[in-house]
Amino acid sequence: MNWLRYLLFCVSLLVFSQQGDAHELDPGYLDIRETEAGSFAVFWRKPDVRNMPMDIDVQLPPSCTPNTGPDPASDGAAWQSQWTALCPTGMQGAVLRIVGLDRQNTDVLVRFQPLEGAPSTSRLTATQTQFTIPKSQSHLQVGWTYAVLGFEHILEGWDHLLFVFALVLLIRSKGRLVGAITAFTVAHSLTLALAALGHVSIPGPPVEAIIALSVVFLAIEILKRDDVHLRLSERAPWVVAFCFGLLHGLGFAGALQDIGLPESDIALALLTFNLGVEAGQLVFVAVILSLSFGLKLLLRALNLLSYQLVSRANVVAGYAIGGVATFWLVERIYGF
Repeated sequence: MNWLRYLLFCVSLLVFSQQGDAHELDPGYLDIRETEAGSFAVFWRKPDVRNMPMDIDVQLPPSCTPNTGPDPASDGAAWQSQWTALCPTGMQGAVLRIVGLDRQNTDVLVRFQPLEGAPSTSRLTATQTQFTIPKSQSHLQVGWTYAVLGFEHILEGWDHLLFVFALVLLIRSKGRLVGAITAFTVAHSLTLALAALGHVSIPGPPVEAIIALSVVFLAIEILKRDDVHLRLSERAPWVVAFCFGLLHGLGFAGALQDIGLPESDIALALLTFNLGVEAGQLVFVAVILSLSFGLKLLLRALNLLSYQLVSRANVVAGYAIGGVATFWLVERIYGF
């Protein structure tokens, strides 16, 4: 699969350009709990964009007072506000809006907990900025909401995707590649569950820095690859993938903790979020392999597939991945 490297340079540039606006892809989170009849505790958390709160706001049903919240305060990662809204006629069956969401490239997860009955969870997007607060919600709806969030999170996690991409480039044996991807999946599923349930707690910035370092490591392995003497990352790639997968799982958990888990469906939400992450990862690998297969056919047809070209592509791939990941590493350490 050496010909896969031809794809890397363009993908790396895309990754590099998107990273600067990563916070703009973070989801917003709105939690509404009915504390007594007609009284609701509202918690609103919106993403940070260049050290300013994203230009979106909650608009509760017109019967609520107040129907918008106070100015938010920064918690270091996002902007949050809390207030109590009085809604004499209740909220169920009324319309809630996120003003300005149609101009953003993010989602808002809304969780509504009535005084009696099961809570409901809904996902609002740029194309669906309002919804009618339901009287009840099925387990299937909760599961689907979190599965979509997991799927979107992995496809917007450029560092996670670049790690998987580097694995695909590094490992030539299909069997070893399958083993490495499986080990990566098992590892990050484990730490995702432990961290999301509160059994493991590690500050986010160091985790994000080490995730970038894991990509740097794979870039070095690509550059040092020897066709005669296989390195550990090629002989037993599942070991490397599992160890770094534990760290990547903590990164996924950080995003899930920001979103929040429904108290009555924690296990379901955790499971479906993880399944969404895995689905996104598999789709990414499938697209890369499909494009690579087409590129291989094209290069063969043009009689351009040679050892010299492959060797040069190997160097370009290693330095491109390493350069992008090193930038992330320095940026994240500086952010401490």
